[in-house]
Amino acid sequence: MMVMEMRSLVAALLVLILGHFTSALEVPLDLPQPPSITQQSPKDHIVDPRENIVIYCEAKGKPHPSFSWTKDGTHFDVNEDPSVTMRPNSGTLEVDITRARPENFEGVFQCTARNKYGAAVSNKIVVRQSIALPFLRGLTEESPLWSKDKIKPIVVKEGVSLVLPCQPPAGLPPPIIFWMDNNFQKLPQSKRVSQSLNGDLYFSNVRREDSRSDYICYARFTHTQTIQQKQPITVKVLTMDEINDTMADYYNFTEMVLNEAPVDERKPTFLIPSGHSSSKMVLKGHVLEMECIAEGLPTPEVSWTKVSGDLPGSRTSFLHFNKTLQIVNVSESDAGDYRCSAKNQHGAAHHIISVVVKATPYWISGPPKNLVLAPGENGVLTCRANGIPKPSILWSINGDLIENSPKDISRKVEDDSIIFTQVRVESSAVYQCNISNPYGYLLSNAFVNVLSEPPRVLTPANKVYQVIENRPAFLECSSFGSPIPKIDWFKDRKSGILDGDDYILHDNGTLEIQVAQAQHKGKYTCVANNYLGISENHVYLDIKEPTRILKQPVDKVVQRGGSVLFQCIVKHDKDLHTTVTWLKDGEELLDDERFIVEFESLSITDISESDAGSYTCIVNNTLDHDSATAELSVVELTPPPAVVHGRPDPPTDLELTDHKKRSVQLTWIPGEEHNSPIQEFVIQYEDSLHRRGHWHDLARVPGTRTTAHLKLSPYVHYTFRVLARNAVGLSEPSSPSRMYKTDPAAPDQNPKGVHGSGTEHNNLVITWEPLTGLHSNGPGLRYKVSWRHKRPGTDWTTVTVANNSKFTVSGTPTFSPYEIKVQAVNDLGEGPEPAVVIGYSGEDLPTAAPANVQAVVLNSTLVELRWDPVPSHLIRGHIQGYKINYWRKHHKHNSDQMEQRILTFSGNQSRGMLPGLHPFSHYSFEVRVFNKKGDGPASKTQQFKTPEGEPGPPASLLVTNPSLDSLTLEWNPPREHNGHITGYTLRYQPVNNSNELGPEEELALAANETSVTLQNLKYSPRYKFYLNARTSAGAGPAIFEEAVMPDKVRPASPFANVSSSLEEDGALISWEYWGQEKNVYVEYIAENSEGEEEWQKELVNGSQNIKLKGLKVGHSYRVRVVAKGHHEQPLHSEELFVTVPAVSNRQVDIATQGWFIGLMCAIALLILILLIICFIQRNKGGKYPVKEKEDAHTDPEFQPMKDDDCTFVEYSDNEDHKPLKGSRTPSNGTVKREDSDDSLVDYGEGGDGQFNEDGSFIGQYSGKSSSRDNDEGPESAGAPSPLNAMNSLNSFV
Repeated sequence: MMVMEMRSLVAALLVLILGHFTSALEVPLDLPQPPSITQQSPKDHIVDPRENIVIYCEAKGKPHPSFSWTKDGTHFDVNEDPSVTMRPNSGTLEVDITRARPENFEGVFQCTARNKYGAAVSNKIVVRQSIALPFLRGLTEESPLWSKDKIKPIVVKEGVSLVLPCQPPAGLPPPIIFWMDNNFQKLPQSKRVSQSLNGDLYFSNVRREDSRSDYICYARFTHTQTIQQKQPITVKVLTMDEINDTMADYYNFTEMVLNEAPVDERKPTFLIPSGHSSSKMVLKGHVLEMECIAEGLPTPEVSWTKVSGDLPGSRTSFLHFNKTLQIVNVSESDAGDYRCSAKNQHGAAHHIISVVVKATPYWISGPPKNLVLAPGENGVLTCRANGIPKPSILWSINGDLIENSPKDISRKVEDDSIIFTQVRVESSAVYQCNISNPYGYLLSNAFVNVLSEPPRVLTPANKVYQVIENRPAFLECSSFGSPIPKIDWFKDRKSGILDGDDYILHDNGTLEIQVAQAQHKGKYTCVANNYLGISENHVYLDIKEPTRILKQPVDKVVQRGGSVLFQCIVKHDKDLHTTVTWLKDGEELLDDERFIVEFESLSITDISESDAGSYTCIVNNTLDHDSATAELSVVELTPPPAVVHGRPDPPTDLELTDHKKRSVQLTWIPGEEHNSPIQEFVIQYEDSLHRRGHWHDLARVPGTRTTAHLKLSPYVHYTFRVLARNAVGLSEPSSPSRMYKTDPAAPDQNPKGVHGSGTEHNNLVITWEPLTGLHSNGPGLRYKVSWRHKRPGTDWTTVTVANNSKFTVSGTPTFSPYEIKVQAVNDLGEGPEPAVVIGYSGEDLPTAAPANVQAVVLNSTLVELRWDPVPSHLIRGHIQGYKINYWRKHHKHNSDQMEQRILTFSGNQSRGMLPGLHPFSHYSFEVRVFNKKGDGPASKTQQFKTPEGEPGPPASLLVTNPSLDSLTLEWNPPREHNGHITGYTLRYQPVNNSNELGPEEELALAANETSVTLQNLKYSPRYKFYLNARTSAGAGPAIFEEAVMPDKVRPASPFANVSSSLEEDGALISWEYWGQEKNVYVEYIAENSEGEEEWQKELVNGSQNIKLKGLKVGHSYRVRVVAKGHHEQPLHSEELFVTVPAVSNRQVDIATQGWFIGLMCAIALLILILLIICFIQRNKGGKYPVKEKEDAHTDPEFQPMKDDDCTFVEYSDNEDHKPLKGSRTPSNGTVKREDSDDSLVDYGEGGDGQFNEDGSFIGQYSGKSSSRDNDEGPESAGAPSPLNAMNSLNSFV
């Protein structure tokens, strides 16, 4: 064991040291190579005995291999059996069963493909025929058919279990079993009644409803597509009473499953599997199926668990009402014990199934890969596989065991690897690796091809890749060479190898751009090289805009009979052909004139209920797509109350008359119109021969007709139906008519789209659009393909092609015109004479170069090239254009290497402009023509020289030795001189701290100068410099540089002359500032503020003054200016104290103003006059008429007003609450006693006042009134007090 481990370790180390692993490599077929099997029949090859036997064996190699076969381990001579043929240039065998018995060709076949470099072998193909052959041929011997004897009826007691055996015939593969009744309806199954995996039908307990006479088992053989049927089984379920009554009748004619005891409820027991445990073996990757079927009453429930772990949830299914546990894609972890349990209310039963997992051999890292090595190289063939049990490995070479082959010192076998060192050309061979265990085998061929070959790029030249923006792009560089070439990618001018950042270089040479964007557009060059040579290829990447729906269709609700418009506004790349397709409910729209489809909209008129559904807009092009969906809901119109409209009833009584080969007459009876006249009838048909279940519109007739003459196609089984349409909508379809079969006929038409072109230089591929089944007109549709060279006297060549729409003609001359025609043929005859189309055989590279090539220089960057076109017969293909290959020669002022570029002119051109050239340069160029196949030879190399142009910018500009008033500038000449440099121009200007530019100075310098020192410069923080070179053609672009001058000696603070001045609207703070920091602001704080109060900030925004407007009057403030930059501590100015006076100079006290004092005096004088008038009026004697008093009461001058309604209210002294004389009385004409003593009763005797006709008092004031006056004192009788009068006046005002 230790020795084996050491040998494995040494082999692994050798593999690592050799370090030459090769992925699957395709060798071009024009190079020598050993054979490789490309197609073979499966290992287990089951054949249909009704058809010819075909055993496939295809291989490739250079030279093309020959083929031989063995059968059951011995040589099989194909020429000895006339029923066996081998296809030309192929190893595929065909056995004509009309001349031989299929069973004679059952056995193990193996194919060998051989050429002078080695031999490859196929798998061992076991050929077996399906065992259903006797049934197919009507034989009786060894027939797998069920017995035709009638099966005795089965009589069972209700409640017992029952098994109906199926026992189907054997078949390859095994048949599919199902139970049906006489009406071909599947028998219902449940947890009580179910089918087992072997096809038997199990009843956990039977019931009365299980009695029936048509339990029929069917077996479907998938390989031969045949079905066999067992004789029906009759089951009779009886109760105990029925058993006693009918025992004698059933005894002789039935199979009795009875006993005398009644059936009681019982706990479950298993019908299958038997016993308490069982085992099962399954292969890895296969499907594991375990079943447990139990009987019992009531019906038991079956459940599953894994004893040693959990069931694999994603791979587990419970079938047949939990009676079958299925695990797909079995792995080693599925081995173990599984428990099935059956339970009902009386108990439970359990069964353990032990599962063992085995595995046929399987590859760990794939089969061994072909090795292509150069002489002297090293390599390894690895054949690493596994299995359960572990498989053994057997190596062979060219079909013979490697132990029996001649020794090769360059080859060493180490277990699952063969190590090659210092290989030679004669080491080429095919190696077979056979890995096997008791459950199967793996056989793989891998060749070692030793050859020396310079690199070649296999990807087509100048291929254009179109990619949607922000999507990944993959640029292919498929190559071949021996040794394997190294792949490098370059973009545009080959500025550097593309790898990393945005690019990923894959092992197969493909360059991946992870997110393709506009800057990635352009020309890419793939270079493959090994020590034998170099090869390169150019491809182009074009970035396209994504396709998007900008405005999606929206959901609509429309009344029946109305119209709707769905919009689908699209944005797409203008260079991509983009289509918009509309679908309804995921299917194409009906061919209906009501549907109007435009590029960005769909409109539907005369909407009916059938139009409701989802409508999807799909925008599609070759690179991108987008879609959006909207729902259409159709609602009913509100009908008038008197009339109810509805869809018509379907037509009835369809009848076919006037039968002819290509036509028939259909008549029908219309259904009820439902108050809406029928507008039209739609006739549809179903073709049950070609497309059963699909109905198609055939014709439409006006609603006034009930007959239609229908034109028919041959070889169609027609069934018709009719639908009626009125303004409300379409009726339901009528019942189908009887079937009408048309006779087959020869085709009426030939295929369309006939085209001929070549895929190789010596072939012609003819293609066409095949006819549909409806247009075939009969069985056996095929095509007669004819072609001939388009020249006088050439005969037609014809072949017949079936089940294909392409035919390849080989051995044709390069790019020659051919006349082509394709005619449809069936078993009834040929179609009409086909039209002739012109096609061309394959193209080849052009053989001639353009002549008389010359260049006309137009300016320093533009040249016109002219040439004579190449004759068409030398182009050997459809001309695509001309390519100009040009390069700039090495220049003494330019160290760049020569770089070739290609400019393409499409079409048959004879001249073209060459732009973007370098001035003052020598160029060489070649012209070649190209077609679809590739480029022709180059013309003779020509030269031209471009005149001088403006130079490029100086290569560098450097500022050195700066001081306060001087500095030195140093520069290098331009990289692109574009002529002879005649001098330089220097421009410079100062820049202050506010980025303001000063006056510009200009200095002319000689061509040989590369530095200059500027003296006596005016001090400025910075200077900007612009330097450009000149040639005789003019001045070129300038190079720019900025210099920072040393700082002057400044105080620690960058602020000076900080001052303040008070203005009407604030305090103006001013200062001087010369610091570098841009963030400058002013801070202020109250002088006597507490320590926790923060400084207030005001930003400056680049100026050197600011007005503070938030200061409070009568307060003093500390103010300072702050500059903050990258330093940790900000720079402060000295603090400034600002005091705001308590009263501003413009503010005065209104109480001290003259005009205010005069106004107050006038008001006081007016009040005094009013008081005097009131006093005089109060003391008047004599009679006092009521009217006079009322008039006095209504004097508005003495009546205050309410705030809410502008009416007058009473005011009184706050101290004694007595009313003011002359106040208004209440609206009811009375005054309450407690409110006022001035009442009318006081002015008359006895309390009753008398009035004359004019409403005045008749008498004098009574004595009562006098006494009252005396009692009240002078305050009541005299004038009101000044205080009360003043209060009343103030209230009024």
